[in-house]
Amino acid sequence: MGHNYAKPLTTGQKMERLLGRIPPSWHVTVERQAGEALWRALTHAPGQSGAWSDPHPDPADALEDSWRRNRTVTV
Repeated sequence: MGHNYAKPLTTGQKMERLLGRIPPSWHVTVERQAGEALWRALTHAPGQSGAWSDPHPDPADALEDSWRRNRTVTV
């Protein structure tokens, strides 16, 4: 009898899921810090300023961090 364990999402799958949740009108920036293997992201609603994520080794984690910080700021 086999076990049905869920596979962890890949970075691409996480990015696709997150980008599907972020409204199309929002500003999205994902950048890699020069000289480091760390990513940070910024998401915010039009006319608002958002908070950058903490640095993360996975760009999808950085995007999720920024989305969580800024999604409650909507008007």
